[in-house]
Formats: sequence, C-alpha cells, structure tokens
Amino acid sequence: MVVSTNDREQWGSRLGFIMAAAGSAVGLGNIWRFPYMVGMNGGGAFVLIYLAIVFIIGASVMLAEMAIGRGAGLNAVGSFKKLGGGAWPLVGWMGVIAGFIILSFYGVVAGWTIAYMLKSFTGLMEVASQGKAGDAFGAFVSNPTQVILYQALFMFGTIWIVFKGIGEGIEKYCKVMMPGLFLLLLVLILRAVTLDGAMKGIEFYLKPDFSKVTGGTILSALGQGFFSLSLGMGCMITYGSYLNKDEALPSAAFTVTFLDTLVAFLAGFAIFPAVFAFNMEPAAGPGLTFITLPSVFSKMPMGAVFSFVFFLLLFFAAITSSVSLLEVCVAYFKDELGWDRAKASWVLGLVIFLLGVPSALSLGGHFPKIAGKDFLDAMDFVASNLLLPLGGILISLFAGWFWLDGCKKEISNQGRLPFVFEGIWVWICRLVAPVVIAIVFVKGLKW
Repeated sequence: MVVSTNDREQWGSRLGFIMAAAGSAVGLGNIWRFPYMVGMNGGGAFVLIYLAIVFIIGASVMLAEMAIGRGAGLNAVGSFKKLGGGAWPLVGWMGVIAGFIILSFYGVVAGWTIAYMLKSFTGLMEVASQGKAGDAFGAFVSNPTQVILYQALFMFGTIWIVFKGIGEGIEKYCKVMMPGLFLLLLVLILRAVTLDGAMKGIEFYLKPDFSKVTGGTILSALGQGFFSLSLGMGCMITYGSYLNKDEALPSAAFTVTFLDTLVAFLAGFAIFPAVFAFNMEPAAGPGLTFITLPSVFSKMPMGAVFSFVFFLLLFFAAITSSVSLLEVCVAYFKDELGWDRAKASWVLGLVIFLLGVPSALSLGGHFPKIAGKDFLDAMDFVASNLLLPLGGILISLFAGWFWLDGCKKEISNQGRLPFVFEGIWVWICRLVAPVVIAIVFVKGLKW
C-alpha cells in the first residue's frame, strides 16, 4: 500500500523547512567532532579546506537530494522506486538502514548530553577541578544503568517529536531549538573570548599553517564536510518530499549548508579560546568535549552554569538531527507499508532504542567486541564508512546522469527560476562528487 502524495504532510513555511533541514545537518558532528578535528589537523588550514569542500561538494549533493525528494514526493526508497526503478531503490534502502544504525548509537552518545547537563550541578565541576574529569567520564560510560537510562530519555524525546508530525512536531520544535542553539552558542563565545589568554586560541583557530597540511588532512576535511551535512542517508530526500513546488531549491540548499557550517565555525570560537586560556590540549580528540571542556569550565567563575549551557547546546544539536534520522525510517513505513505515524514512530523508535543497548553496554566492556571493535564503533564503521559514502556516490550519479532532466526541472522550478550554476552543478554531481567521495570511501575501508 502506497499513500498518495496528495495526502502528504508539508512544511508550514519556508522558515520551518530551513530550520528543520539545518537542524538535521547540525548535530554532534558540528560541535563535538569539528573542533577536535581542527585541533588534530593544524587549525586554520583545516578550516579553509573544510569550507571549500562543504560549499562545492556538500551543497551540490544536498541540492540533488532535495530535488529527488520533492520530485518524487516520497520516502528515500519510494523516491528511487518511482524515479529510477530497477535496482535504484537499493540506494534508498541503504539510507533507511543507515538511519536505523546511526540513530541507535547516536542516541547513546546524545544521552550523555542530558547526563552532563545534570552533572554540571551535581559534582562534575568539583571532580573536574581536581583533574579527574577523565575518571568521572570513564566511570559514567562504564555504568550500564546510567548510560541506558539517558539513552532512553533522549530516544523518548526524539520519538515524541516525530510522532507529533511534520508541522506540529519537527517543524515546531526545530523553529524553537535552532534559534535557541545559536543563542546559547553566542553566550558561550562571549564568555570564551573574554578570558585571559583567549587570543592564543583564536590565533590557532584562524591562522592557517599549511606546513601541517597532508593528504590525511584533506581526507579528514572531506569526511567531516560530507557527513556533517547529513548526506547519503536519505534525510534530505525525505525532508525534500514535504516541500511545496514553489520553494527555490538552490537557495534552500545553500542556506542550510551555510547555517550548518556557521554552527561548526562558531563552535570553534566557543571552545578554542577557553582551551588555550587554561593551557589545555586542543588536539585532545573526542575527549575534548566530555573531559577537557568540563576541566575548563571548572576553572571559570559560574563554571557550572556555562557547563550546563554547553551541554544544552549539544542536546539541541543532537535532537534536531536525531528526529531527521527517525523520520527517514518512519516515512518509509508510512509510504510503503501503510503504517500510521503513531505506530511507525513508537514501534521503530523502540526497535532503534533496543538496537542501541549493545552500543551502550559496549562502552564499559559489558558487550563482546566485533573483530576487535566495540559494538558502538563497529556500528559507526558500517554506517559512516560504508553505507553513507556509497549512498552519496550513487545519489550523485543518479542526479547527474540517470535523472538529470528531472533534477533540472525541480531545481529550476520547472524553468521559472533558472539556476545560474546549473552547468557547474551537473559536473560536480557527475564527476567531482563521486570521485571525491569514493576516495574517502576507499580510505575509510580499513577496519
């Protein structure tokens, strides 16, 4: 049973769509992963490379996904079935499966943000001031009861928003949380840049040092830029399917890309000045967020408040992304199997939560490793290193070669709004994006 596209929900406004799409793109990768990637790859040079990649390749693939979704008016699988047929629906299937997998472990990590909001006022600052933030984090992730509890709380919030629908759920909440995210980010920046010694962090962040640029730096920027935009997993296809025919897709794709990049860029101004002000290590890797930063906050006046604000910021970024991942799965079950939204949201949300439990348990060594990797790392590898880049390659090829005329019509609103960069976009989809993503894919195949 396929639901008629005439009955399909739609975004209530352009602002609502932009906030929801930007919320999908803005996630933990922008505020958690981007700063430590910058720290590990030499600062400003990495930032410049990242910006070039995001606006040349990332925005182009995003535009392709939006065009495919609006053209078909269906979920990721249904879109390729309607527009391409043959084996093309497998591309959509990869997106749905990736959504299941990513949200399962994403919900675990995102649950930490809730825990750390509470811990900011319940002893974290005292422990961090004693140099034991790492011990506290290790004890927390090794406690299965706590980790699963916070995972459950985060997943409940995600399911509730998706259950409420496009207009009353995703759009409504994103229109509140995305401006809130920017406001919180500005508060943190104001505090960070006024610390003594903050200029060292700003210099590290903005001053390019191309002597440190290697092939690995460029590949890291490629991977971060592509994955931070939620591409290759059907999110933008699904969100595009709820768009009306009057929306100008190129400006929408550019705006979403700009907002996503702006959050990542601003996050650096909130983090590096504070890290350098207290002589911490900027290349601390993933521990920068949950170990280094609590130590920084513990040394600040009103540190508990700023710690809470930071982890609330992370929570907003995480949940606006998680609802798009769940919506990819819900849209498939609604369109293709005829489930109603309530059933799809709660049943699929519960299944994804249960799939995430092994990831939660694996962090403390409570679940067997898979070929030497923790369960969470193994799930991340399958989704991020296999499914997403393959999806990105095939979506680009589909738009650039197989359904090019249809894409052109959607992008130009049936010729009413000519796209001046159409020729460049076509060849990015046909050649540049597939080759570049394939390089990242091959590089990431090492288990």
